[in-house]
Amino acid sequence: MVQESQAKSDLDRCFFSKARIEAMEERAHVHQFNEGAVRMTRTLGDLAGLEDMGLHIVRIEPGHETTEHHFHGQDEEFVMILSGRLLARIGEEECEAEPGDVLLFPKNGPAHSMKNIFEEDAVYLMGGTRAPVDVCTYPRLGRVMYRVDGVKSYVDAPHLKKV
Repeated sequence: MVQESQAKSDLDRCFFSKARIEAMEERAHVHQFNEGAVRMTRTLGDLAGLEDMGLHIVRIEPGHETTEHHFHGQDEEFVMILSGRLLARIGEEECEAEPGDVLLFPKNGPAHSMKNIFEEDAVYLMGGTRAPVDVCTYPRLGRVMYRVDGVKSYVDAPHLKKV
């Protein structure tokens, strides 16, 4: 009987059916450096107990951005468009991302962001690694953010000093 109980809890922790995902409440996440970047997020990774990778289903309403243009020094990210379309900015280039398209962002660049310039919501699967320490650079803001064991702090580039 213990095995059946354990199997059910493992199944609950590891299997996310479409119905279960749709029943999850979305959480509005406004980017700390860009109030126009509003993601309606369903977080899956934390529910499954993932520690080294984040995994989210995100919905972006028309007129909103996904984030501030950035790149990570230690974390890697991916996005797979599920529905709708987004204008992706990768470095200084732009392209339209549509269902089935995958965007992969290695550590140390290029900088990236996306915006919904279309009339319908866009939905994507987003994931990435979670290094214990990460340095995230926002080149258009001239800002660098540090995350150490989940605690974030930032400095504007003119205040950075070499040691």
